[in-house]
Amino acid sequence: MSEIYLIAHNIRSAHNIGSLMRTAEGLGVKKLFITGYSPYPRKKDDQRLPHIATKLDRQIQKTSLDSQQTLDWEQIDDIYQVIKSLNHQLIPLAVLEQTKDAVEIHKFQAPEKLALLIGSEVDGVSSELIKIADYKLIIPMFGQKESFNVVQATAIALYQLTFY
Repeated sequence: MSEIYLIAHNIRSAHNIGSLMRTAEGLGVKKLFITGYSPYPRKKDDQRLPHIATKLDRQIQKTSLDSQQTLDWEQIDDIYQVIKSLNHQLIPLAVLEQTKDAVEIHKFQAPEKLALLIGSEVDGVSSELIKIADYKLIIPMFGQKESFNVVQATAIALYQLTFY
């Protein structure tokens, strides 16, 4: 069973963040990092305007169902700071993204520790971040659509990486 760290970068939907928190908590993610412009639950010493923090916290709560209380999570604007910290801990970075050289996730053997980066619902993970990843992973699609929702894709990936 791998120790997984999840990085949610530039996720625009508070409901998706809540669902990611619930999924990550349920699948035993070691820590969730919320980066970029992603919304996040209310936190100690929150610098956002109170009405904005309250609104986003309520939206996240609808799908997280209090998982933010039991999941280790941290909000850091700068994704490169998170990646650097994980690199210092010798934790490799995998991106879940459709690239020509991506490995199908069911064929990937996860190392003992791994950070999984997921990106924007619309644009995915930027090419700059893909370039610095140690691994590129893809979930094969068999229907006519070319991608899953970010939460469903993350759930599939976390399950595969955690247990296989």
